[in-house]
Amino acid sequence: MLILQRKPGESLVIGEDISITVVSVDGGRVRLAISAPQDVPILRSELVDATAANRDSAAGEAAPAELLNLFGSNPGHSRQTPPSAKKNQEKEV
Repeated sequence: MLILQRKPGESLVIGEDISITVVSVDGGRVRLAISAPQDVPILRSELVDATAANRDSAAGEAAPAELLNLFGSNPGHSRQTPPSAKKNQEKEV
């Protein structure tokens, strides 16, 4: 890891087409301006970590269609009435 010190208004260049400029430093907060081609993704590290965690947890879950079948909400799938509800319907008649 490379560690650099920069003052507000100073920049650093990565490769030929990425530039990072320190806009301001206020207490513990640093504002940066990043100039890069549109095809270069720029993401905060916590978003990358959260996306990876979501992807990992979703890998062990059922597909949405399977979940809909469990709840009987899948279009084209007949919904069955639970036996307890059938007994209640018979009593009302």
